[in-house]
Amino acid sequence: MSVPIKSDRFWLNIIYIVSGIITAAVAFLILGPRPEGLEGSIDVSFLPTVNAIFNGITTILLVTGFILIKQKKIQIHKIFMLSAFGTSAAFLVSYVIYHWFKSGPKIYTGDFTTLYYFILLTHILLAAVIIPLALITLYRGWTSQLLKHRKIAKITFPLWMYVSVTGVLIYIMLY
Repeated sequence: MSVPIKSDRFWLNIIYIVSGIITAAVAFLILGPRPEGLEGSIDVSFLPTVNAIFNGITTILLVTGFILIKQKKIQIHKIFMLSAFGTSAAFLVSYVIYHWFKSGPKIYTGDFTTLYYFILLTHILLAAVIIPLALITLYRGWTSQLLKHRKIAKITFPLWMYVSVTGVLIYIMLY
């Protein structure tokens, strides 16, 4: 079953708008000003660990979902991929809360500065790219546009894996 073209365009436009808003909001929360007295008003020091756990779980769910689709277990694949999206969304909420109540990112003080900043930069750029890619991939699967779903999933999967794995690596390097 395929979705009519007009509906498809509508939902893709919604995905692009939502992706832009999320990316702008996250950038503002990290780089923008905060109200006086907000930083430290709530203890969010545990959230980086929570974020790394969410990224780790996302990685496991993505790999499992990939294995399941290769085994043609479509229904359980859907459950795992929607769960991966859920843990990614939970990460995003936790990340936003952390950065709202804690000003700026933690500074890297290790011995692998070039490697760290390469990983961080590529992680940030691909995290912004993965938002619309993941949403479009899920949309294509949800609406049973399987050829389009497979085509974009071949791009989305490795990028989403990279973002979730490097999220854990960044945590390990910082903490």
